Amino acid sequence: MLSFSPPSPSVYVRFLIMQPFKFVERFLVCYLVCGLNCIASAAYYYGSGSGSDFVRARGSCFEAGGRPFYFNGFNAYYLASLAVDSRPTVSLIMSEAAAAGLTVCRTWAFNDGAYHALQLAPGVYDESSFRALDFVIHEAQNKGIRVILSLVDNYASMGGKAQYVSWAKDAGASVTSEDDFFRDQIVKSYYKNYVKDVLLRVNTLSGVAYKDDPTIFAWELMNEPRCPSDLSGNTLNGWIEEMSAYIKSIDGNHMVEAGLEGSYGPSSSEERQHLNPTGLLGLGVDSERHARIPSIDFITAHLYPDQWLPGSSLEEQLACVTAWIEAHIEDGNTVGKPMLVAEFGSKSQESWRNSIFNAVYESINLSAEVGGAGAGALLWQLCTPDIQGNLASDGYGVSLSPSSSTSEIIAIQSHKMSLL
Repeated sequence: MLSFSPPSPSVYVRFLIMQPFKFVERFLVCYLVCGLNCIASAAYYYGSGSGSDFVRARGSCFEAGGRPFYFNGFNAYYLASLAVDSRPTVSLIMSEAAAAGLTVCRTWAFNDGAYHALQLAPGVYDESSFRALDFVIHEAQNKGIRVILSLVDNYASMGGKAQYVSWAKDAGASVTSEDDFFRDQIVKSYYKNYVKDVLLRVNTLSGVAYKDDPTIFAWELMNEPRCPSDLSGNTLNGWIEEMSAYIKSIDGNHMVEAGLEGSYGPSSSEERQHLNPTGLLGLGVDSERHARIPSIDFITAHLYPDQWLPGSSLEEQLACVTAWIEAHIEDGNTVGKPMLVAEFGSKSQESWRNSIFNAVYESINLSAEVGGAGAGALLWQLCTPDIQGNLASDGYGVSLSPSSSTSEIIAIQSHKMSLL
């Protein structure tokens, strides 16, 4: 049985003592959060191995080792790229996350033809970059953190679907659009080959194949898949069906999710479709339909109210947060699958951002407390001050620094989720 090693209770205490609480608040929260380590340890060590360590979807809830699994988590897409040159920084990020009670990390398990590329050409890999991904997974295990691994990007910054289409075009395929990623058989064969090689990869640090590693929470087919050339959603639905079933044919241990932002399409009611922000219109996505695919284990939503409602008031953004999350939790309850807010963030000043974070967490908590589909939320994105202006340069970086009141909100949410 692979062992997870959450940090000692003293780590939580030191983390919270550094925060700008009043004395009584600091004492009470430190007293409560000391129990988080014991609960996390019990969750990870419960059971006797085999498949009992893997997180599973059981109805609208997650389970690990036969117990409910609720969590607070984070995104750090850049970890494998960072680990090529700076493994100590990756270790620091994981340690800070664990100290704040964050137990699930979403990160990229791809880099197609870009800087520090993992895949140099179809089926051709840079071993140093693959070993960096090995390190990220192994370090997550050491810190008691599970990882959601995304397998390709909708966007071109790290290759993405555009790079796959370019490779196919160079090989003589009749492709004319990035959306041919979802249709062309040559492109799909490239993707399947990459997925197979990742699933069968044996971690050089742990000696465990990725497909057999309970550190991995789930596989994500693509970060924010979109196919605007087919607004019916048929093309994307067929691709999700095919690729999720393909992963399941190789890996019977792990869950699979599509990576969707959650936009509503033709199969949804007009009321649901009216929830779509302008930026999520016309994408060829039909999230309620995709959620019903049998080989998709849980549903996701992304949330950026400052992007979606530019120039709006805080009250308008908070209303958007609540309506968006509650609708997707209801979708999860309807189809009997867990729902994860897989990305959320705000570029606004700290007090505004804190209000957004509190609203996200409150919506998840209200569902989780009654056994609903809301299972957790992953903030976008965790970083350290020295990389905030480099890899994490999108303005959404959250640093767990002593002076950040957001750190307090995150740690308290972690504690609340650990008690469920």
